Amino acid sequence: MNITLRVDATPSAPALLLRPWGEADIGPLVEAFRDPALRRGASGPMESAEDLRAWLELQGRGWVTGERLAFAVIEDHPGSREGRLAGSVVIKRGVSGQESAEAGYWAAAPARGRGVAPRALDTVTRWTFETFAADGLESINLLHQVDNPASCRVAEKARYEFRRILPAQPPSFPRPGHLHVRQAGSPA
Repeated sequence: MNITLRVDATPSAPALLLRPWGEADIGPLVEAFRDPALRRGASGPMESAEDLRAWLELQGRGWVTGERLAFAVIEDHPGSREGRLAGSVVIKRGVSGQESAEAGYWAAAPARGRGVAPRALDTVTRWTFETFAADGLESINLLHQVDNPASCRVAEKARYEFRRILPAQPPSFPRPGHLHVRQAGSPA
């Protein structure tokens, strides 16, 4: 799939372009992952161009299989040739026909606190429900650790309802977490 989603500008934030990751994103990714907070949440090393090239290959394979639909979130500044990398949103679908999927996201340090993550997450969520409605998709889950209140705010702003506290599952989920869910057909 070659998908580009657009999010309109707001009075306080630029428009966003959401598209699959590509080779040209390596430099901006290296810069983004210099942020210790972003590295802490990464599932593996994300420090060198080689690390990020392997990560980009994983994202590309996900689009081919349909199991991992990862979008680069780019701030679109009118008049500039290239926008600035603001983050990522991913939908993990598993096998076709499943009733639920899982959303994940991260925001680059300069984009945090400006409404970029909830706007991007909401747009990808709506696109996912529209695209996979006939495949039986009914809900999308979002999980985050309890010590990440910013992720809780993003989930709520993107209309993911808090459902319950989840137990820790080391090593990938070392602390208890929150489960947020957005149902297909929830009000826009």
